Amino acid sequence: PGCRRRHGARASDAAAMGVLGDSAKLIFACAGIFFSFSYFAVLQEDVYKKDYGGEKFAFTFFALLVERGINAAVALLGMLLLGGSGVKIPYMQIFNSGVSQVLAMAASNEALRYVSYPTQVLGKSCKMVPVMAGGIVLGGKKYSMAEYLQVIAITAGVTVFNFGGKKKKGGKPDQPFGLVLLAGSLLMDAVTGGLQDKVKQTTKEINPLVKGARPSMHESMLWTNLSGCLVALVLSLVTGHLVNGIKFCSKHPPVLKAIIIYSLASAVGQNFIYYTITQFNPLLLSTVTTTRKIFSTVYSVLRNPSNSLGQEQWAGCALVFFGLLIEVLETAFKKAPPPAKKKV
Repeated sequence: PGCRRRHGARASDAAAMGVLGDSAKLIFACAGIFFSFSYFAVLQEDVYKKDYGGEKFAFTFFALLVERGINAAVALLGMLLLGGSGVKIPYMQIFNSGVSQVLAMAASNEALRYVSYPTQVLGKSCKMVPVMAGGIVLGGKKYSMAEYLQVIAITAGVTVFNFGGKKKKGGKPDQPFGLVLLAGSLLMDAVTGGLQDKVKQTTKEINPLVKGARPSMHESMLWTNLSGCLVALVLSLVTGHLVNGIKFCSKHPPVLKAIIIYSLASAVGQNFIYYTITQFNPLLLSTVTTTRKIFSTVYSVLRNPSNSLGQEQWAGCALVFFGLLIEVLETAFKKAPPPAKKKV
């Protein structure tokens, strides 16, 4: 009996260390995503908002092509330095997830031509819902009640936060086509999340003899960005963004420099993103990226004394923190699997 108790204690200690290890991995991934993409957002905003000799940069698909190309190059470098997973991986599923991911970004960016920025942010704030739906329908995922509650709390919190902001007068009404583009973007988010879950499931199925088989983060990053790069190339050619973007950058070299710098920031952030996807799941990644946006907004407001948050916005923040607290509590009180019984 004493041996059994000691064996059970060791198994419990190992399970506890596993939970702590997962928590450390999550903190590491969150910090990387928060810092790199906050820097990315600041640089990207400068590219689109600054005046360059009385002109503004408006060639989204050209910038997307450069960004995806740099991301793919960094992923290839990572594979050459660190190696791959050594297992069979479903290349086409990863490739297709990259296509749907870029289409989601393209639809969201194009929607800004037809709807206001707050409407676009509000629409994309609901991203966790389609990602969860995609995981269920395409990835065969099952979620706990705590995860459903977390999605509801964070989505409601971000929605309240955006609705509670100060309204600007004289804005143009949102056009129906812009709302259709937003809906299409959310649909592509659902497809992307579902395919990313499916990739992990399929990798296990085609490698039955390899325990915990999964693509490496750089394999996922390479093939996703490579497909995204091809889609961006087609879109930039069709829209004329490639030729006009090159002309604009030739005329205003600081624009290309800024795009390259924020693309490198994106590449750093994507290392953390694909680390999160391979170690955890797309829904958790969506939780991190959604909450990052609200934290960035709060920081942007608080660093400027002339700005302030309304009561509704603070209520929205509280809902988001409540949703994050659910994730923390679920991880802290996760039940460890019972120790395997040794055969006598």
